[in-house]
Amino acid sequence: MTLRGRTRWEYHPVHDDREDEVLDELSEEQLAAGPMPDTPEAGDEPIEPDPEEERRAQQELLRVEAELNQRWGETKIAPTLKRITALLNMMGEPHATYPLIQIAGTNGKGSVARMVDALLTRMGLRVGRYTSPHLQVVTERISVDGSPVSASTYVDAYADLLPFVSMVDEARAADAPRMTKFEVLTALAFSIFADAPVEVAVLETGMGGTWDATNVGEAQVAAITPISRDHVEYLGSDVASIAKEKAGVIGKDGVAVLAEQDPEVLHVLMERAVEVDATVARAGHEFGVLEREKGVGGQQLKLQGLGGVYEDVFLPVHGEHQAANAALALATVEAFFGAGPDRQLVVEAVREAFADLALPGRLEPVRGAPTVLLDAAHNPHSAQALAATVDTEFAFRRLVAVIGVLDDKDAHGILEAIEPVVSDVVVTRNASPRALEPEALAEIAIPIFGEDRVHVHPRLDLAVESAVALVEHTEDPEEPLAGGGVLITGSVVTAGEARALFGKDPA
Repeated sequence: MTLRGRTRWEYHPVHDDREDEVLDELSEEQLAAGPMPDTPEAGDEPIEPDPEEERRAQQELLRVEAELNQRWGETKIAPTLKRITALLNMMGEPHATYPLIQIAGTNGKGSVARMVDALLTRMGLRVGRYTSPHLQVVTERISVDGSPVSASTYVDAYADLLPFVSMVDEARAADAPRMTKFEVLTALAFSIFADAPVEVAVLETGMGGTWDATNVGEAQVAAITPISRDHVEYLGSDVASIAKEKAGVIGKDGVAVLAEQDPEVLHVLMERAVEVDATVARAGHEFGVLEREKGVGGQQLKLQGLGGVYEDVFLPVHGEHQAANAALALATVEAFFGAGPDRQLVVEAVREAFADLALPGRLEPVRGAPTVLLDAAHNPHSAQALAATVDTEFAFRRLVAVIGVLDDKDAHGILEAIEPVVSDVVVTRNASPRALEPEALAEIAIPIFGEDRVHVHPRLDLAVESAVALVEHTEDPEEPLAGGGVLITGSVVTAGEARALFGKDPA
């Protein structure tokens, strides 16, 4: 298929030797795409909020969250952009004051968003990042300069926003819902980014795409992570329907950067790209992972980008899926800067951005002896990627999983994916009102693991203690205790609560 749009790249085969036409070369001279990376100077450090003011704001933040929770939650889709559009119009369209990069898909969106943020920041731009859900504190969803905004920034922006939200609520039809929580949070992020001000905003969609509140603006680049079945009650029961909804983030005359997809998903995405005259870059064709070497604390990569090859890239997280996410993020940033065969990002800046990357809740180590890892896998596809990484990149003598799942998720699929790589499972619940009760989770787990391998604890802290005891228990006095591990997973909420339990700050 001929690639269409404003920017074209040379074809670089990654997984096959098929020949393709050489796309039109960019006319610019050979030079780095985008701005040169900034060198921090004295006085560049952000001003820290007053501690006393921040303590008061933390209390106010709890009130704001309680107020927002009275609205439709984020598991309910209101299929219209009219409310968010009306709100932003009254606010002066803050989202139109900076370029947008949109990230949609089923799995890996949060990781890709953080990678894109890190690359753009290292290239010298001030970046706003909007992601969901959060791990520990709601302010994590709105990030400026790579860090969550302060509680005072959040509550002050909400106070400014509330009169406009009330106007939209009052103008609705009698049988129509008020603005949803996600719509309000999205407008809040747009407002905070405009006030910062940021030079680019990286937006992770919520549940869908076409009707997602983040899709109210025209994204310059849309990155699509792997699409699989999730939220079927809202997005459709087959992957083609889900893909059609998520493809809506590909904007007219924009750039679509696509992770490797099932053929039927790719067909839907390409149809959308042709419909809106978007340029397309595909993993395995225009970009991808050329080489991957597993190592201590991460992996060494050789990446094919739109602008050429990037060698000696160290990624401080494990997993083949994270290597693929890195390639997708790199191509997304290249597309944003207009990289091509003769214009490449500054290679050393790319290396530095990836080397300093932190991905909270993604196979994150929070303790040693025994090793305790956190992962926010919350559907079968992400659990399969997690299990494959554990199997190929770790060598645990014994690994016990602590799992807490939300009741609208495929608990059976998650447990089935994890079973081959763990010796026992401790089922528990997190603090979410949507949490599946431990007894119900145990009923699902026992046919998969066998009764002897399933343990039940009603609280996460007790479940972790039980898992540590199981790892350290041995009937053979000669058996070494070293090499045991605990894996806490099953939900973003479970991973977030575990981070707090182990004293990790929100990030």
